[in-house]
Amino acid sequence: MGILVLVFFVAGLAALIVGAEVLVRGSTRLAIAVGVSPLVIGLTVVAWGTGSPELAVGMGAALNGQPDLTIGNVIGSNIANVLLVLGLAAAVAPMRVSDRLIRLDVPLMIIVSIVTWLLALDGNLGRFDGILLFSGIVAYTILSIYLSRKSRSVVLGEYEEEPSLGVPWKKKVGYCGYILLGLALLTLGAGWLVDGASAIAQVLGVSELIIGLTIVAIGTSLPEVATSAVASYRGERDIAVGNVVGSNMFNILAVLGAAAIIAPGGLQVSDAAIRVDMVVMIAVAIACMPIFYSGKVIERWEGFFFLGCYVAYLAYLVLKATHNYNAAGFNSAMVLFVLPLVAITLVVITARALRDRRRLARQARRGEEE
Repeated sequence: MGILVLVFFVAGLAALIVGAEVLVRGSTRLAIAVGVSPLVIGLTVVAWGTGSPELAVGMGAALNGQPDLTIGNVIGSNIANVLLVLGLAAAVAPMRVSDRLIRLDVPLMIIVSIVTWLLALDGNLGRFDGILLFSGIVAYTILSIYLSRKSRSVVLGEYEEEPSLGVPWKKKVGYCGYILLGLALLTLGAGWLVDGASAIAQVLGVSELIIGLTIVAIGTSLPEVATSAVASYRGERDIAVGNVVGSNMFNILAVLGAAAIIAPGGLQVSDAAIRVDMVVMIAVAIACMPIFYSGKVIERWEGFFFLGCYVAYLAYLVLKATHNYNAAGFNSAMVLFVLPLVAITLVVITARALRDRRRLARQARRGEEE
């Protein structure tokens, strides 16, 4: 029985990864064919594609009466997207950050994270909350496409060498076929993964919240890991960074929104998720601002900094799940040493970025005077 559960879990994870890859490939080529910018592709098409595993798992768990798995998957995926996915992508190659991300998308991600936490403070994300959240992803997608279409001439210049521009309708139908195949694999894999994760939680005596925050969150974030790392290696930095920010918006607004709408009685949110994990998710979103703002580049060392923070968070979850006697000492070390160190690092990064910008502004003024 244990081996069968593990087989279904691994098979479900594999189907999710393959399905997301097929979906992203078809969606990306179709988006390029209509002249959408790389950043918007990352924020919308790729984000929706790589976020589809979270959507499939979240809705499946909601229908099965497993709200902790849904909540844990979304929170854990958002934390993993920033700390693990961006960390690995930046470790592969430094990534330039678009002005739009700093001005619009990251602030929106922070606001959405805080609003979701406020909605969950009563311990439940009801149907009205779900409709509110899902309306947000619709509005965000329309806004992203509108802003991209306003600069269509620039976008077409970026893609003038792309073979997808002007492709015959048969190839576009083929891209749609890729999308449908990917969705089918995602749906199948989600059912297997949810069943396997639930069984593993029962066997190990670990809560579904912890399983969602770790195994399922990392598993469903693997498409983002692969997409952002490959995009960073190939120089498509806008897709790599946009994928992470867009996926986080999609996870909160679309996944939690849809799950809250279809779940009987809404999604029950545990006290632990409200007090700890959602707060960590908000803190991670806020941490993006100084990192992105500093020179508009995510350096390699900042990528490793993100990875180190993720390892520390996983260690906390493991100790908490196993009721290890060292957990109290670890918590004290995090509060007294690690968290202040992280805060100081972010303050230093922000101060350095402000200093550099003031220096550049002074140089520009001198140049105009001369």
